[in-house]
Order: sequence, then structure tokens, then C-alpha cells
Amino acid sequence: MIGKICGTGSYIPSLVWDNEKLAQLVETDDEWIRERTGIARRHLIDGEETTSYMAAQAAGEALKDAGVRPEEVDLIVVATMSSQNIMPCTACEVQKVIGAVNAACFDLNAACTGFLFALNTAQAYIGQGIYKTAIVIGTESLSNMVNWDDRSTCILFGDGAGAVVLKASEDGKYSQVTYSDGSRGDVLTCSSRNQKKFEDEPRDESTYMQMDGGEVFKFAVSKVPEAVRELLDKEQMTTEEVSYYILHQANVRIVRSVAKRLGEKAEKFPTNMEEYGNTSSASIPILLDELNKKKTFQNGDFIVLSGFGGGLTYGASLIRW
Repeated sequence: MIGKICGTGSYIPSLVWDNEKLAQLVETDDEWIRERTGIARRHLIDGEETTSYMAAQAAGEALKDAGVRPEEVDLIVVATMSSQNIMPCTACEVQKVIGAVNAACFDLNAACTGFLFALNTAQAYIGQGIYKTAIVIGTESLSNMVNWDDRSTCILFGDGAGAVVLKASEDGKYSQVTYSDGSRGDVLTCSSRNQKKFEDEPRDESTYMQMDGGEVFKFAVSKVPEAVRELLDKEQMTTEEVSYYILHQANVRIVRSVAKRLGEKAEKFPTNMEEYGNTSSASIPILLDELNKKKTFQNGDFIVLSGFGGGLTYGASLIRW
């Protein structure tokens, strides 16, 4: 028994900051950002938008696409590292908004690999027959965690949410490999503001995202191909049998490097970071939803999802569409 994806959804904030906007905040320009990251724009929350609001909108859209009623959902798993609340968790907020009254709900945090970890978790529950219908969501409001005076990080991140609906099925394919390397956690960090002491200075740089970009790049271009190869070897498959690779949308140079190391054509690695930047746990489900809406996937296509992020965490999953 596996959880088959039967619907996708996403939510993208309407406020857009392009590279020219960032050039007004820090010393940079459009050419410099595009050359190093492939990013041209990012969407940011505004007004009443929150991490849970975006998650609920994406979930509602995924339910509509799947033709599933909220009452049928018995599990909601949300991957996020930027919830507006410590409690209630984002998944419970989603449940309240969409009316999934029969669902068990919880959040998890594996940073940019979060959606894969959440998907694996839901698959495990479905595989054991504990739940039959699940919503898995990646949602992030990274604009609240970015230091907009730090050129090395503020050019990278954006906000958004993506979701998939899984239904228990005897027909389909799901396999995964996931890993963590806590010994390298210091290359991508963000301290909790809830630990702030009252006598501290108002601005604590550690409560904004801190990243050693070079180390993260080297980690990603090494570990992602390694995870993909292990996954395919496990399933006794070749790269030629994979129709598409949906990678975490962090940097176009990482995607190109992974494609090269796997000996695959760039056309099999769709991207959208030009429009959205790095939306962390939301990036894979947002891209999945875009491609689903375009009817890119055909029944029976093998698709590899792969991500990497803070922790450090990384992994890959194989699905049959």
C-alpha cells in the first residue's frame, strides 16, 4: 500500500520583489544575482498572509484538484521552519480553516528537505494502514527570517506554499532514501527569537538565517547525486527510466551541477527559482503543482524528488505518476 498523489495545490503571495528592488537595499544588481543564483524575483507575504494561511490555501486547492472532501482527510503533515506560532501547530491551523475535522495533525522541520521528510512520514502511516487520505504541505514565510541587510542571504529566499493529497492505493510506486549530518549543522543556522533575554540588544543577528554558501553548495552537488543514485540502485532502475527530476529550487547552478554529475539532460530538471527564489520546504510541491497544472506528467512517468537543507539534511524519493 502506498499513498498515491491524486491532487496538487499551491499558494504564491502577490507581492513581488525583483532584483532591482533588492539593489535599493544592498549592494547588488540584477546581473550579479541572476548569474550566481538564477533568481530574478521572489514573492513575499503581505497584510494578513501568514505561513498557515498560505498552507491552508494550498491545501484547499489540492483537495479541489483531487476531488476529495475535507472530511475524508485523516492526516495532515506540514513541513515548515517559519510558523507564525509555536502552538497551535500550522497543521492544526490548516485543519481549522479547511474543515478537515477527522484529521490528525502535526508539523515537522527538516528545513529545505522538509517536504520530502513529511512525504515519507505520510507514506509510512499509509503503508501501515493507519491512515488512508493525507495532505502533505510545505509552507514558508522566509521573509520573516531573512536579514534584509545581508546580501549573501536576502537575494535567495521567498515565501509560498505547496501541497499534495495522497490516497491509499495498491497501484503505484514510492521509494525513498533520506539522511542527516548533524556534524555540519553550523553551515546553515537560525537561532530562535524565543530564547532572547530581555537585556539583549534589540537586534540579534543569530536570529536571522546565517549561511556558508560555499559549504552548502558543495554539500548539495555531492549528496544529491549520491542519494539519487542510491535510490535508483535500490529500485534496480537507470537514469534513463526517470522522466523528470524535481529538485529543491535553491540555485540554478546546483541543479545544473546535479544534472551533469548524473549524466542527464538539463531538460529533465525543470526549474522555477527565477520567479520564486528559494522557498525552502515549499519549493518542491510548488514546482510539482506548476507542472501538474501544465499537464507535464504522463500516467506511469517515474519522477525523482530530491532536496537538501539545514541540519544538514538530504534525500531523494521516487514516485510513479
